[in-house]
Amino acid sequence: MKTMSSEIIPIFFIIFSLFQLSLVLCSDYSDKVCLANSKDFDFFYFVQQWPGAYCNTRHSRCCYPSTGKPAPDFGIHGLWPNYKTGTYPSNCDPHRPFRPSEISEDLKSRMERDWPTLACPSSDGTKFWAHEWSKHGTCSGSNFDELKYFETALNLKKQFNLLQILENAGIKPNGKLYSLSSIKEAIREATGFTPGIQCNMDGSSSQHQLYQVYMCVDSNTGSHFIECPLLPNGSCSSKVEFPSF
Repeated sequence: MKTMSSEIIPIFFIIFSLFQLSLVLCSDYSDKVCLANSKDFDFFYFVQQWPGAYCNTRHSRCCYPSTGKPAPDFGIHGLWPNYKTGTYPSNCDPHRPFRPSEISEDLKSRMERDWPTLACPSSDGTKFWAHEWSKHGTCSGSNFDELKYFETALNLKKQFNLLQILENAGIKPNGKLYSLSSIKEAIREATGFTPGIQCNMDGSSSQHQLYQVYMCVDSNTGSHFIECPLLPNGSCSSKVEFPSF
């Protein structure tokens, strides 16, 4: 008659052997996603920034990319894994650096248009994209390699035209003041989801201005907008400026 302990011991060795095998596979393929077999975050923040607000503040310098001045449109800042607690993972895998060779010319053209850098000194955006990939993209779980991470963010931007949504509601980038509630409502009405709004300060008048818009995205495919489990503290007044660009 078998005892319970005699049945448990073989099972233990099987599990331990599988664990050792997984370590070997990960060490042999360090450029693959071996950190986890499933996602370990709750949702994505998809963040877009208004270039007029980035350039019109006393706290940062603004340099147009080497490809020229971006179009007056919201540009992608990033696609950021987050926890419902308000914290987030970052820099999850140093063995997966940004590889420009993975980006096709067509995809690079889309990134230059929809994900432009405004940091100084002027550059082609590679440093900005490398930062976003290293800090956030490597934490996106086993479903996202470098190529899919950037394609996913670009495809999210295509789903909703933020500038058109706001202009349709009479909210235009003309330096005038608009109520924060009207900005949120215009986006919620058009998308079906409540956005998070982040403001910064106008460099000349110290007026709060519309800087970034946060939308939440599912953590499985990164392709579906969802109601935000948690909205960021946007530091906005009740009326905000929408600066020109």
